[in-house]
Amino acid sequence: MRSMIYAIVAAGVLVGAAGLVAQDVQVYEPGAGVSLPKVKTQVKAEYTDEAKAAGVAGTVLLRTVVLADGGVGDVQVARSLDARFGLDQQAVKAMKQWTFAPGMKDGKPVAVRVDVEMTFALK
Repeated sequence: MRSMIYAIVAAGVLVGAAGLVAQDVQVYEPGAGVSLPKVKTQVKAEYTDEAKAAGVAGTVLLRTVVLADGGVGDVQVARSLDARFGLDQQAVKAMKQWTFAPGMKDGKPVAVRVDVEMTFALK
């Protein structure tokens, strides 16, 4: 029987301070005076039985908005691993449960868009 190794790497890879407005919330990109949020709590995505049986492994890239209160707002799949067996959906579901110390701008917490990679690996 194969066991699963699961790794998560959070990295803000977008640069520039141009703010975007989403759902009446100004969302900033990290850089130019906007700090990255820091992960406080991670929730691991669960492998689906179907994905395990099919031997699906790899990385889902999620484009995520970390809100000023440290919660997670909008989550979109920027690079899909597996829409067929449910790993993309499992990654989004887990991401929505993460918590952060929010990003800061001018000493105040702000919503920041970051990219998060969730890696699924079978061994």
